[in-house]
Amino acid sequence: MSRLGVQKFIGSVGGIGYVGKGGGTLAAAVTALLLYGATQLGAPAPDVKVMILPLVTLILTVAGIWAGNGVEVDWGKDSSKVVMDEVVGMLVTVLFHPLGWKSILAGLILFRFFDIAKPLGIRKTEQLPGGWGVMVDDILAGIYASIVLIGLEYFKLV
Repeated sequence: MSRLGVQKFIGSVGGIGYVGKGGGTLAAAVTALLLYGATQLGAPAPDVKVMILPLVTLILTVAGIWAGNGVEVDWGKDSSKVVMDEVVGMLVTVLFHPLGWKSILAGLILFRFFDIAKPLGIRKTEQLPGGWGVMVDDILAGIYASIVLIGLEYFKLV
């Protein structure tokens, strides 16, 4: 497989991005399901989660920037086929939260809200060049979603 082929595979998260409309939501939902599934299998243990999830998030962020840079030539700027940004945004949302079904579901809803509405300067970050513009807006949406999730947890709503 060529370098561009690898970048398309990574950027589309194994082809999820080819779904078309709703591909970003699907990628975030699959991420949420995988996170929930990991909790049901007993993995990762809380102390391992603190080390592994941030590392996975960082690796996928770098891979997403690299893929976003590469596919821009064929697919255009911030193509909807690139959904690695939604995977990373969802991971950022729940990164430092307990991974129960309520917090994961609330995180998914909050992340998609911030990612779609793009308030509070999120839209401006899309103007960053290449893969940075693809990834940073979703990372920021994940941060905002995480902050709201902290409030929901504080008031025992999740």
